[in-house]
Amino acid sequence: MANILFSPLAAIRTNSFFSVLLHHSHHFPTFSSQIRFLKPISYRPFWLNNRRSFSVFSKMNNVGSSSPKELPLGLDASSEEEYSSQSSFLQDFSSIPTIDKAWTFTSDGGSQGMFSMSQPNLLANKKRRYILACQISKESTSAVSFKWAAFPIEMSNVSMMIPSPSGSKLLVVKNPENDSPTKFEIWGQSLVEKEFCVPASVHGSVYSDGWFEGISWNNDETLIAYVAEEPAPSKPTFTTFGYKKETSTDKDSGSWKGQGDWEEEWGESYAGKRQPALFVIDVNSGEVCPVEGIGKSLSVGQVVWAPSSKGLQQYLVFVGWPSDTRKLGIKYCYNRPCALYAVRAPLSKLEVHQSGTNAANDVTPVMLTQSISSAYFPRFSLDGKLLIFLSARSSVDSWAHSATGSLHSIDWSFSGKPTPDAKIVDVVPVVMCPEDGCFPGLYCFSVLSRPWLSDGHTMILSSIWGSTQVIISVNVISGHVSRISPGDSSFSWNLLALDGDNIIAVCSSPVNVPAIKYGSFARKASAAEASWSWLDVSSPISRCSEKVTSLMSSRQFSIMRIPVRDISDNLAKGASKPYEAIFVSSKSQSRNICDPLIVVLHGGPHSTSLSSFSKSLAFLSSLGYSLLIVNYRGSLGFGEEAVQSLPGKIGSQDVNDVLAAIDHVIEKGLADPSKIAVLGGSHGGFLTTHLIGQAPEKFAAAVARNPVCNLALMVGTSDIPDWCYAETFGDKGKSSFTEATSAEHLDAFYRKSPILHISKVRTPTLFLLGAKDLRVPMSTGLQYARAMKEKGVEVKVIVFPEDTHALDSPQSDFESFLNIGVWFKKYCK
Repeated sequence: MANILFSPLAAIRTNSFFSVLLHHSHHFPTFSSQIRFLKPISYRPFWLNNRRSFSVFSKMNNVGSSSPKELPLGLDASSEEEYSSQSSFLQDFSSIPTIDKAWTFTSDGGSQGMFSMSQPNLLANKKRRYILACQISKESTSAVSFKWAAFPIEMSNVSMMIPSPSGSKLLVVKNPENDSPTKFEIWGQSLVEKEFCVPASVHGSVYSDGWFEGISWNNDETLIAYVAEEPAPSKPTFTTFGYKKETSTDKDSGSWKGQGDWEEEWGESYAGKRQPALFVIDVNSGEVCPVEGIGKSLSVGQVVWAPSSKGLQQYLVFVGWPSDTRKLGIKYCYNRPCALYAVRAPLSKLEVHQSGTNAANDVTPVMLTQSISSAYFPRFSLDGKLLIFLSARSSVDSWAHSATGSLHSIDWSFSGKPTPDAKIVDVVPVVMCPEDGCFPGLYCFSVLSRPWLSDGHTMILSSIWGSTQVIISVNVISGHVSRISPGDSSFSWNLLALDGDNIIAVCSSPVNVPAIKYGSFARKASAAEASWSWLDVSSPISRCSEKVTSLMSSRQFSIMRIPVRDISDNLAKGASKPYEAIFVSSKSQSRNICDPLIVVLHGGPHSTSLSSFSKSLAFLSSLGYSLLIVNYRGSLGFGEEAVQSLPGKIGSQDVNDVLAAIDHVIEKGLADPSKIAVLGGSHGGFLTTHLIGQAPEKFAAAVARNPVCNLALMVGTSDIPDWCYAETFGDKGKSSFTEATSAEHLDAFYRKSPILHISKVRTPTLFLLGAKDLRVPMSTGLQYARAMKEKGVEVKVIVFPEDTHALDSPQSDFESFLNIGVWFKKYCK
């Protein structure tokens, strides 16, 4: 159900739209002998013969009949031809690269840029990651030149790359496979200067997921702090004589390892992630020291070095999540309480001797943010006098998995030990109800390691603003927020890096592939007249096939405002304002003949579908469909009152908002009411299955990816049962939550669920399910699909055995949207 950005039931990624729709060994129930487990067979191409998945059909053509050739499971001769045609088409979109990160470095001739890219490697079912470098020359205020390297360099098996503060060194981390060691490489300008192997007995994989992830060089570039999995505890050993008392790491054919106590992990997509812990490595010696004093009841992440003066103790600042009871799923869940802590960094032997015994033993972390329920993404100002951080206290207090954020500061202009009584200053407060066209509040899900302009008090961030992502500046002294990406642009803008006081960003739209932009601050006569100019950058990154370019040039998009129906007196002002939908269509579409319409619904529900480029949706649009991408009330980017209007009203308010958006485009003559399909994942799948039950006559076809179909079933099996309570009971959900769900609560969950309306469903529906989904376990989708089959409704189910909630592995993503394209072609054209 959550990037755009992040939510508990979906993941945000630019290369797969449904990582956003979803921000998220089992016993497999059977429909009959029609379920078969299939293995990959010969390449012809692989998406025709790929049999990684289970396939279930309510009707099987040609069963028991002879055929001149064996067809892949689930295909007849006509659909095989469609698969062949669309798969070639989809590959043009799938091969478009994604810009993941960028860095800049100063040099004598200007600046150098380094872009981290990724591209699906379908046959290996992995992402191919590589680096593309360039020389940046700012020729004038109106011209900039990027001179690109002739070819990119592939970074095989690299988990992370982190430049040092000066840019003279590059840390490359290669996480282990199985029990092999973690590798740390220190690169200089032209060679590997150091290489260290850290065995699994010291720690496991370094966290590189973007949430617990934290890796930071100190200022003199001699030490690196990072977050890694604590060493796995030893397990009991057994032989033919019983339990073996002596512990041994040696493998012995006459013994085996028992399991020991079960240890809870951090939920969806965190398999094997139990206890993130802090470590420091000495760049010169390779010595690794665990950071002492942090108990196992605290999971840590996002570490940064605090400013230090010569001769004084160095401190690390990190985020800590308490985990002394259950570890509820954390990915995309900002409603988990967390705080900032300061802890003494491990000292060298010389420093320990000079500092004295007391200083050496003073390892207890200091909680810096006792008065606020959420604090994360710590960053120090350039002068080291302010500690700035984001907060999701609205999420923690309301239990909505994501909500409107806020920005805060702590005075760090002291010498000695940090204290827990520091005053927290509100820099950017939560915006409840924005005025039309004004700043809607902070919705920021990543922060650069150095997000500052040279004035030392201006912070550059990406944030959601309605249905777009924008770049904003924040004066951390005054709290003033300015939108600095073009105010008249409906495109989405994402911050990549700062080049001095200039900005490197990526800009895209549903019909425009990502392009690099270079922003420069234009100083005017007065501060009030200051503005930013944005230059186009010629780049091999944004190139794609002529077919894609031609198809995209024939499409157009707009952002529609949809009036709220049935405004009641008890509805907050922010929840009464129009919400938005992104409409994508052909430029040549006639008012008399409309293309079939696909209604696209994001997950979360507290997430956003952005006006950025999605390869998956661009593929569907190019097949000849219009798209209606609805940001129903409860979506992020419209103020906190709009977010909080939905909990307690799921299955009604959000469903009605989608129906109103559909009626809006029908009334404008933009859609044929007889050719409407619906597509959603996670909470978007919840809406999809609700819509085909509550308005069965409206939809010709439907696709649900890991959908929430029965909350009464999900609450006992999900890694986030609290989500079921928060969204079902609203502001009473937090006080009602229990692991021992009552019959009364189960009844309430059932009555909020799509399965309540199963008797009315008539729409042919494709289900795409991940067998390792911990967020919305596949049993909920299978139960609903079985119930549809029982009613005689056309159903197709594909289960991906190795996939989690997002279904974002390259092969699964490809196979999913190939099947979606063929399914909609069958019923809507």
